[in-house]
Amino acid sequence: MKTSKLMLLVLIAVTLTVAGCAGHHGHGMGHDMGMHSGEAAVARGVVETNAMVDQTVKDPEKAKQAKAILQDIVAEVKGSAQTSRAFHEQMTVMNADYDAKSEQFMKVLDEMNNARMASATKILGLRFKMRALLTAQEWNELTGAMDQTRKRYQPKEGSK
Repeated sequence: MKTSKLMLLVLIAVTLTVAGCAGHHGHGMGHDMGMHSGEAAVARGVVETNAMVDQTVKDPEKAKQAKAILQDIVAEVKGSAQTSRAFHEQMTVMNADYDAKSEQFMKVLDEMNNARMASATKILGLRFKMRALLTAQEWNELTGAMDQTRKRYQPKEGSK
């Protein structure tokens, strides 16, 4: 009985998630010149982060290596986002299929979670690779600068 209730809750959560993801995203600013607003934000973020590396890492060779690691992280995040969209599309197709079974949804959810975990593990490995490259002072300065930049882009309290 508990399993069937859990499966029903998961199915409801998946249905609501899929319904929320099925709409058209990205209409609005940033679509000029063929670039989506998310891609433009990533490009700006890479430029800003590279500048932070240049400011905090004085050795040009280490800075070059750190920027290469950042590029690997960005590539992994982009790949993970594409994979996630593909899983959401699978869920949308299954959601429209009246005869889709709970096991089908669970299989896609398992695959999606495994892909996310693999990506997160790769990103974590890259983070430690970068940390090993930098001194403690460089790391602290770089992560501090990144935190300040991140705060500029976070929504203000009470606004959405």
